[in-house]
Amino acid sequence: MRALHFLRVLGASALAWSAICLTGAMSSYGALLQRGANPSFGELLGSWIGAHGLMVVFSAVLYLALQRWPQALASPRGIGRAYLLVLLLFLPLECLFSAQLQKMSLSGLFVELTWTTFTFVTVAGIRIWQLQRARETDNLSLRLELERQRLAALRGQLEPHFLFNALNAVSALVRMDDKGATLTAVSRLSGLLRYAQSASARDWVTLAEELQFVRDYLSLQSMRYGERLRVAIEGDSGAVLSADCPPLLLQPLVENALRHDLDCHDGEGDILLRFAEQGGVLHIHISNSVRETAPNPGLGMGLRNIEARLRLACGSGAALRTARAGGRFVAEIHMPMYFAA
Repeated sequence: MRALHFLRVLGASALAWSAICLTGAMSSYGALLQRGANPSFGELLGSWIGAHGLMVVFSAVLYLALQRWPQALASPRGIGRAYLLVLLLFLPLECLFSAQLQKMSLSGLFVELTWTTFTFVTVAGIRIWQLQRARETDNLSLRLELERQRLAALRGQLEPHFLFNALNAVSALVRMDDKGATLTAVSRLSGLLRYAQSASARDWVTLAEELQFVRDYLSLQSMRYGERLRVAIEGDSGAVLSADCPPLLLQPLVENALRHDLDCHDGEGDILLRFAEQGGVLHIHISNSVRETAPNPGLGMGLRNIEARLRLACGSGAALRTARAGGRFVAEIHMPMYFAA
């Protein structure tokens, strides 16, 4: 494996130096033609390749060395030490190699120093760029993993929260001493828990799935509240139902509507769910009637959880807004339309 890696690096080095030698030979050929000479391009190219043959190996070895010891590029001082080491170890070899091809002079020494410096700067620059890209990739992967852990923690909060509220509905039926209704409610709760467990393990569900879950949940709650609970759903058709959304997105809002309306008085209440699509944006509107009664303190977990999950799933492209208007509490979600591939 190491031998294969070395051959790949050596091949890349040979290709790069071939391009350099070809460019240099073409430049020399043009200059000689302007002077009235009639040079052989093949001989010029061969001369360039012969003079820089050792550079091919040097570039490959230098790249592998900097790959093996990346700490040498961690600071300006480390880069300086690496450059001095290159001058001490390689420059004498390059000068000796060039002396075998032509008579060595002071100008020739300067040329070899220039080529050696050029090679070091180029290879070190490539390695620094690769290290920077690797660090950016590692940081991105770390941030992604942290976001996944945070999302998992949010899901872990959501499931017990949902279970607690659903069990409240069943316990209310138990207190009414209606065994038939209680058994039906337990059966419906079992179906709700199956969906909650499977959906919470997924990043996205269709709005159709989520809305069916909400309908089932409201069906369970209607056994508790009876005719006091009225529900209206609008716009649940077409592309809206095919759109994707984070799982268990709507149920906390519906639960919030029940908790802060019907749980606070003995009268009637209504919940309106409205869905619409405009310009590639999904609009979800959930509102409920409110009365001037003592507020149910609750935990506020549902709204905070939704805001955090929307931010993780959609970034700044999604938002949750809540307000009281016209005797109603309104929660609105705006998020991009996503569709499963």
